[in-house]
This record gives sequence, structure tokens and C-alpha cells, in this order.
Amino acid sequence: MIRILLTTTSYQDTPGPHHDLLASSGAEVVYARGPLSEEDMLEYAGDYDAFLCGDDAISEAVIQKALPRLKIIAKYGIGVDKIDVDYATEKGIPVAFTPGVNHTTVAEHCFMLMLALSKKLIEHVEWTKQGLWKRETGNEIAGKTLGIIGLGRIGREMAIRANAFGMKVLAQDIYWPEVFAEEHHITRIENLDQLFSDSDFISLHTNLTPETQGLVNSASIQQMKNSAILINCGRGELVHVDDILTALRDNTLGGYGADVLDVEPASADHPLLSAPNCLITPHIGSRTHESVIRQATKATDNLLMLLRGESPHAQVNDCQPPVALI
Repeated sequence: MIRILLTTTSYQDTPGPHHDLLASSGAEVVYARGPLSEEDMLEYAGDYDAFLCGDDAISEAVIQKALPRLKIIAKYGIGVDKIDVDYATEKGIPVAFTPGVNHTTVAEHCFMLMLALSKKLIEHVEWTKQGLWKRETGNEIAGKTLGIIGLGRIGREMAIRANAFGMKVLAQDIYWPEVFAEEHHITRIENLDQLFSDSDFISLHTNLTPETQGLVNSASIQQMKNSAILINCGRGELVHVDDILTALRDNTLGGYGADVLDVEPASADHPLLSAPNCLITPHIGSRTHESVIRQATKATDNLLMLLRGESPHAQVNDCQPPVALI
């Protein structure tokens, strides 16, 4: 019997049609609570024909141990930086993913963080719970400048919402969407230093690559306004954590709102969790009922198509589907 390892918790925990769709494969599905470390994945590897995974560490070592049985990696989500795609490709394993399903909800999450930091929402809620009628003055986002790094689907949704809030929008992207940018009044900025210096809010929506790792560091923070608020719903490794901490403590960065960390899941002693003017959520930016159902259905469709020997809706690498397994 075909065996599938399913690790993504939002897929498992959210009711929806994806469960019946997966059951229709006739495969044995084994459930694990991810994201799984490399050590944990090595415990599972070797007994499965397919991984239906989230942000689990699927390294070269994991793939090596999973062979020769592993034929398919179906990613639930769009970020594949935790998967050794090059090695999977070398071994002829197709890696499917699910673009175009979570951009709306992630953009909403970014604006939630922006507004919460601007209005000091969490502090005011906690003070009120303590019986302290303490009030501090916040800031509007209307009339402010939002700098977007990466104008993919999520970055574009950010621009649409920024326009609705009456913000000025700057953006930087190698692949410039000329028509969209003109329609939504986005100013193209070629130099990141200028984007950092001119923005009141900066939101990161670029892929994690060796070139973008540590993109925001002490040097880039020095270019920013002391009041600037940085939003990161991309990848934790896009920022240099120690430099963010120093800037928050020295009041040379107005705030940091993130849905991602350099180590996930984070322990209670992660330094950003106790940093001033810092708001961290546990990688739930795409975790709404609507988005989970879209994402889970597409990931399952991709998996079933590959199991049938067909090309999936979206695939990261150039590998042929395996011989039909169902």
C-alpha cells in the first residue's frame, strides 16, 4: 500500500474537503505534528512514498534515507527553503508547491501587525486587563509611506491595502510589474538604502536565498528612520536577529512585527519575545479557515496528480512525475 507522511498541523486541524480528497487516494496516511526537525524527519524517512509537508527540514540526509521509496514531495505552502530542492532534483523527485492561495490572508496579517504596533494595541489591552486605565498616544498609518521589498502576490496585496489606507507606496523588485504598479500608484525604488530611508513602514516579501539572508542588519537599520516599523511575514532568516534586538533596545528602530523567526518553533527564552516594541506571532499568517482550505486542497490535488503520474498544478523543479502509483 502507498504510504504518505502528512506533517502540516493546520491541514490536520482544519475541517474541510481536503480530508476526503486525501482519503480518496486509498493510501495509508501517517500523521505527524510538524514542523519537524532534521532529526525527527530522519526517524520517519524510508517508509513513505510521498511527503505532504509544511516547513519540515527535508535535507539531503533526509532524502537519502527516504530513498529509494520516496517518489514525491508535495509542499503545503510556497516557501521551499527548508527542502533541499537541488538534491531532490538530482534524485528525480518532483517538488510541488501551492502558490496563489494565501496572499490575501498574509497581507491582512501584515496590516494587523502594523496597526497593532502603531496603536500600541497589545500594551493597552494588557494594561486594561490589569485595571490600569493607562493610555499612550499612537500613530496613524494614513499618509505614511510603506516600503515593500518583493512585489509578488503578497507584496501586491500589501500595495492594494496600503492604497485603501491612504498610504504612499514604494517598492523594490527585480521583476517589475509595470501595469500593476501604475494602476496602484507604486513608486519603483532601485536602491534598497533609499527604500529603507524613505519608508515609515517596511514589509519583507522576498524569497529566502543566500543573497537575501540577513537582508536587514545593522547597516540597513542605520538607513531607516528611528521611528520606522519593520514587518516580516516572509522568513525569519531575512533579518539579523541580534541587530534587530540592539536597534529595538537602543530605540533606533520603532518596532518589529513578525510572523516568522530564525528558529521555529521558538522556545520561551527566544530574545525577540521579550524585546521592547516587538510583536511576534507563531507563523499563523496564512492560517485562516479560508486560506487553509485553499492551500490544503491545492496541495492534495498536487499530490494526487503526481501519484497518478500526472504533472501537478505547480512544481518547483524540472522532474517528471513518477510512474503512476494509484
